Order: sequence, then structure tokens, then C-alpha cells
Amino acid sequence: MQDASASPMSSEVTPASADSNGPDASESVVSTHVLVPIEQVHKLRELARRTRIHQSEYLREAVEDLLAKYVRPANGDGQ
Repeated sequence: MQDASASPMSSEVTPASADSNGPDASESVVSTHVLVPIEQVHKLRELARRTRIHQSEYLREAVEDLLAKYVRPANGDGQ
């Protein structure tokens, strides 16, 4: 649970426990807060219900896809 005094926009990072479909327990994970249009929330909830895959798993996959698309490799190989 997030500290009520912490602002949703603060840079404070709060450790969270992984869900059963999430990262390995040995991985560090944090809880974060995002604002999502209500229609997307409804669609994500329905997808998760229908597929029995946690919403958090879909969101982690989306972040991975976004980073793969926009973040350049650190080794400078130009890919």
C-alpha cells in the first residue's frame, strides 16, 4: 500500500511484491501510478478476465515493447 503522504507524481519508489504471473521473486519490482483513459481500462480488464492473465503482466509487456522500440542499446552497435 502506498503512503498517503506521497504524491502520485513524486519520484519516490516503493518496493512491491511480485504477483504470481509477474517477475521472479529475486527481481526488484516497484509499484508505480499511471493515469489511463477509462475506455482503455475497461478493455484491459476485459482482456485480463477473458485470458486469465493479470493486467500487470500485460502492462509489463507493454513497457518492454515501448523500451525496445525507443531505447537505443548502450553498447553503441547502432541497432
